Amino acid sequence: MKLRLSFDPAERQLDVIHGFLTHSYWAKGIPRETVERALAQSIAVSAFDGETQIGMARVVTDRATMAYLADVFVVETHRCQGVARAMIEALYAHPDLQGLRRWMLFTLDMQPVYANLGWEQYPDPKRVMVRDDPDIYR
Repeated sequence: MKLRLSFDPAERQLDVIHGFLTHSYWAKGIPRETVERALAQSIAVSAFDGETQIGMARVVTDRATMAYLADVFVVETHRCQGVARAMIEALYAHPDLQGLRRWMLFTLDMQPVYANLGWEQYPDPKRVMVRDDPDIYR
């Protein structure tokens, strides 16, 4: 594999991104137009093996105080090869994401991956609230 990362929106392969997300546990059935809108409002890094998109991670941010890491994925054939780590480290280094007070994310099963990248469970969960509609795309 020859890994290449890009922040260039023109390089994103929306068919790959939407195809993965619409079958993911967190965005099952998400409309393509919603994916397009979300990407347009985010900082996203795409991972490529040659010219084929193999992953993506995006951040929703105010570019001053906070960032929400979302839609991190690597296609099955390229997992366990450091692709997710490379994308997240590229986001950490992005000039618009420096000096932020807080980063956050939601994950069902990847806590060990994120723990290896410096993430931890929020120490006081009573302070965190959400307004959630997990079936919105179904």
